[in-house]
Amino acid sequence: SYYGQIITFTYPLVGNYGVNRDDFESINPAVKGVVVREAAEYPSNWRNQITLSQFLKEKGIPGIAGIDTRKLTKLIRKEGTLKGILAAETANKEELLHHLRSVRLPVDQVHEVSSAKAFASPGDGKRVALVDYGVKSSILRELNKRNCYVTVVPYNTTAEEILAMHPDGVMLSNGPGDPKDVPEALEMIRGIQGKLPLFGICLGHQ
Repeated sequence: SYYGQIITFTYPLVGNYGVNRDDFESINPAVKGVVVREAAEYPSNWRNQITLSQFLKEKGIPGIAGIDTRKLTKLIRKEGTLKGILAAETANKEELLHHLRSVRLPVDQVHEVSSAKAFASPGDGKRVALVDYGVKSSILRELNKRNCYVTVVPYNTTAEEILAMHPDGVMLSNGPGDPKDVPEALEMIRGIQGKLPLFGICLGHQ
């Protein structure tokens, strides 16, 4: 859901619990940067494996601390989505502004994060077609916990292809960007509406 974005955390101290593999929502995070007021250097939790700082370094994601995130949050709330860049105080501000102005926000975000091919996560219960617009791992885990037989399909799977699977229901996942940028989704939804139970989360709900 955060593909291509810089995340600003509003809580003043981030990383208290550290990071552990069991809580990952994807193998590789799609964020471009992390902004916090204060980063916890010594996490205190029995499940902790590495610190937030170590995690970001491992994944090649820039992060910055010491920012007035309350002020930044109010600015975003007032102005809406803004372009941003993380840089050292010594960086040339004119060059940074020139770079920001030239950046075009992506419109093919779902294409970048969706599964390229369908795959199954077997179970003995209801059969669910899970359309991947950038699905969180926990959604798949929760369906498997309920013994569902889940088939994860790419974002551009057609209504005909889904109906041919004879699922008991269809789940439209979370994901990044604007629903208008995924016209394939609307066409597919119109093709299955009234024929199968339909459930949407986040982008899928929109």
